Amino acid sequence: IIIIFNFKIIKVTLKILINGISGVVLLYIANLIGVNFGITVGINIVTALIAGILGIPGVIALFIFQLFI
Repeated sequence: IIIIFNFKIIKVTLKILINGISGVVLLYIANLIGVNFGITVGINIVTALIAGILGIPGVIALFIFQLFI
């Protein structure tokens, strides 16, 4: 039972890490496009996780949020 529990913790941790990395890549590509329009979003842990968990809608939400700040 302990081994199964540890495996689930590792699995969730890896999923969050992979989502965070994919979020950074997605934000980087979006920033390359957004710089032509004068809008960029800073890449940090919070924005990477938002983009990683929510995907493209998360990146769009971050850019919309940046417009209103």
